[in-house]
Amino acid sequence: MTAGDAQMWNRVLTLHAHVEHRVGAALQRRHGLGLSEYRALGHLAAAPRSELRMQELSDLLGLNQSSVTRLVGRLNAADFTYRDLCPDDKRGVYTVINEAGRERYGEARSTYEQTLTAALDEAAEGDPETAKAVAALRGAL
Repeated sequence: MTAGDAQMWNRVLTLHAHVEHRVGAALQRRHGLGLSEYRALGHLAAAPRSELRMQELSDLLGLNQSSVTRLVGRLNAADFTYRDLCPDDKRGVYTVINEAGRERYGEARSTYEQTLTAALDEAAEGDPETAKAVAALRGAL
């Protein structure tokens, strides 16, 4: 790793922290959802049968099994999801999004997208090097 790589990586981490804080705060304030909860609902809503195994959800969110279990517990308690057993393997547990979860995700999506764009724009305004990083990230898609 070069010193330039370390500086670049630190800039990415700082950008990530800034954006995550802004988006997480907006979702919590406006919709009562944490960022991981929002992302879990999004993955479930996009899943072919609106369900994912706990391990799949863990992998998609980048969380360990224990954290995902607690996260799913919160989503179940809020009546956004429910657990279902795998018909082929009774040890397999699915998390399934329900209509209330789909509605909350839909309501929160515009807040997420608008706040994400605003946070990236704000970060880019503060530093020319961060502006280059944001432009490169936006151009990569």
